[in-house]
Amino acid sequence: MGIRFRVIKEDDKTLARIGIVETLHGSFETPVFMPVGTQATVKTLTPEEVLECGGRIILSNAFHLALRPGSELIRNLGGLHRFMHWDRPILTDSGGYQIMSLSPLVKITDAGILFKSYLDGKELFFTPEEVIRIEEDLGSDIIMPLDECIPYPSSKEKAREALDRTIRWLVRSIKAKTREDQALFGIVQGGMFNDLRMEALERVSNMEVEGIAIGGLSVGEPKEMMYDILEYIIPCAPKDKPRYLMGVGTPLSLVEGVIRGIDMFDCIFPTRLARHGGVFTSKGRLIITNAEFTSDSRPIDEECNCYTCRNYSRAYIRHLFKAEEALGPRLTTIHNLYYILHLMERIRTAIKDGNLLELREEIAYYYRKELSV
Repeated sequence: MGIRFRVIKEDDKTLARIGIVETLHGSFETPVFMPVGTQATVKTLTPEEVLECGGRIILSNAFHLALRPGSELIRNLGGLHRFMHWDRPILTDSGGYQIMSLSPLVKITDAGILFKSYLDGKELFFTPEEVIRIEEDLGSDIIMPLDECIPYPSSKEKAREALDRTIRWLVRSIKAKTREDQALFGIVQGGMFNDLRMEALERVSNMEVEGIAIGGLSVGEPKEMMYDILEYIIPCAPKDKPRYLMGVGTPLSLVEGVIRGIDMFDCIFPTRLARHGGVFTSKGRLIITNAEFTSDSRPIDEECNCYTCRNYSRAYIRHLFKAEEALGPRLTTIHNLYYILHLMERIRTAIKDGNLLELREEIAYYYRKELSV
């Protein structure tokens, strides 16, 4: 077994729960948000800074790392943990979504995905077996199989085709997997169709996987549609396996996902927003580059205890952005990551104390207009 998972507390009013995931590189509590380190780094931050913000597991991307610097090189240098100086758990995504969104002229067949590298235009072919080989080279604790993620909107026929192909690829991925110290999750596809989603969940749940991932959501659909799908299928998900909602990470969507039984999340949004001057606060989102903060001596958030808020003013951070100094995005990234990870801590505490719905109302008051990502 690549991981051990146990539920230690269930909420009486919702499907929310607190769990512990144990891996060879340590354990972490769920619900958890995984900072995204696509290229073996959380952009602008050191691993020590991620840890100080509250990060306990990082997500990296097998597709990107296979193209540059190459999974064999990382393996020969001691694996991804040593390569990126992170001795805690790592989850690697297969990169199927990135292949389809970044690469021109993608051709998908049952055999695999034919595409051109976004780096040099070289034609490449990824199969489920090749993706597993790459992830075994990397040595991450949790690995994701190759799947087909369709755009929104898509027809039911297209959703059915992607569902069946994803299941066939999962079967091949299970057969290809050789490392017992890695946990393979299965991905549930099915577009925006509840019956297809339920079928996919049932098929994946009956296979040799150690976690259930919900893919193909937060791809442009109304957030209420995503919540409806989760409400429909998650009550039928195995209780003894972690549930991972892929690509979701704004404050309200995290709370809403937890209420509907999700244990794990990831998203590039908090750090990408930070690099463009957007920051989360206890009173909603701010754009730190706005003129109103030119002489504002307050921290980004007076209720925040992150490194940035303990030491720097809004005026100074705005100045850094206007002067195009690299420290500006670093400071806002530290803050946003701390905010999201601290929010997950507040969510876990709220589940323990039985007031998760009250926390939802607080977050919804300030973030009701946010995008569903």
